[in-house]
Order: sequence, then structure tokens, then C-alpha cells
Amino acid sequence: MNHPTENHLISSEILDRIVNKIGTLLKQEVSLKQTLREQDSQNQAANEELFLELLEVVDALDFLMEYMANNPDPSPQFIQRLPKSVGSVQKKLLNILGKRQVTPIELEGNQPDFEVCKVVDREIKPDLSPQTITKVVRQGFRVNDQVLRPIEVITSKLE
Repeated sequence: MNHPTENHLISSEILDRIVNKIGTLLKQEVSLKQTLREQDSQNQAANEELFLELLEVVDALDFLMEYMANNPDPSPQFIQRLPKSVGSVQKKLLNILGKRQVTPIELEGNQPDFEVCKVVDREIKPDLSPQTITKVVRQGFRVNDQVLRPIEVITSKLE
């Protein structure tokens, strides 16, 4: 019978294994902490890069807004260039997203693929077969191979 005052002895072999296991666990802990510090540092650098790129877009928008505020009656040349200017801001944003594997979803055909499409409205179009896409309301995007945001579409109905 075991008594509360009875001593238990551990063989030196078992003690060595326990000491070795503790040593291994301590080394793994140090290694994991180092890996976490490195990942935090990489994440911080990636975030700073993203923020700096986004600030370039903010600068471009600031320039446009300041010009419009200072020129309440803009020249016809400015109005003519405005779609191109806004388009370049959009392109810059899409490039920033693309560098981070966020890409537009391409529609294939005129029928909604419900893995990447969300029907947000239907309109009567008796000349089209039902559920034909009549309009893309909002572009969809993937990040890597996953749908980040589905394409929002309007489809036809007979009546």
C-alpha cells in the first residue's frame, strides 16, 4: 500500500528523458517566440508598404478635389480629362490589390455562376431567356482562389 509519507524513486533513465524533453520544449519555445517576432516584423513592414501605396491614391484624389475646389467652373479640358484621371486612380488601386492577390472575377457567359455571382435584382426582359445577366451592378473579387466579394448582377425574367 502507498502511504502519504512513502518516497517514490525515479530511475535515472526516466529522469534523463524528462530532463531532455524539458530541454527540447524550452528550445522549441524560444524558436517559436523568435518566429513570432519575425512574422510580426514582416507583417508590420507589409502593412507599412500597403499604407504608403494607399496614401499615393489619397494624394491623387486630394489633387483632384483641391483643383475642383479652387476652380468651381473647371475648363472643358479638365472635364474632358476627368474620366482618364479617375481611371488612373482606379488602376492604381487595382494594382495595389493585385500585388496582394486580390483580382477581379471574370464572368464567363451570360448566365450567373452562383459560386461567384449574387443576383441582386431581376428585370422583365421577354426577349431574353430567364436568368440572363442584363447588368453587372458591382464587380466581384477573389483573393487567391477564394471569393472575397461576389459579382452582383441583375438578371432577366419573362414577366
